[in-house]
Amino acid sequence: MNASQPVYRMSIASSPKNIGKVENFLKKVNHAVHLDEIQMHKLMVSLTEAVNNAIVHGNKSDEKKKVAIVCEILPGWLLFLVTDEGSGFNAEKIKNPLSKRNLMKESGRGIFLMRTLMDKVEFEPIKKGMQVRLWLDTGKG
Repeated sequence: MNASQPVYRMSIASSPKNIGKVENFLKKVNHAVHLDEIQMHKLMVSLTEAVNNAIVHGNKSDEKKKVAIVCEILPGWLLFLVTDEGSGFNAEKIKNPLSKRNLMKESGRGIFLMRTLMDKVEFEPIKKGMQVRLWLDTGKG
């Protein structure tokens, strides 16, 4: 990582009311990297979905558990890490929200949106939770 570029960090309690903090976090990041409107929108949707999933599915909205959000500014890339304290899941077993039987379900679109909007999405169970990595090619490398 370029030593002159900062790493941005935020930790929030696992309450759905904290989802709104994602927007201010992204504004701070954008102040440093100057994304275009489309990139900012992609990040807003993807990061909000990742944080919401970490709060609701990972930490079961237990306010004693935290969700950590980190942004690393790399040459040509932004890497966002969203980490919860839950028991994890197998991303390959997530059902396609576009299949007929899943269209009317109320959940299941977040991961699909992340995979559609980001350049790369990775899911990794870690020692105490799950980590989602969202990669955005900034075109500034």
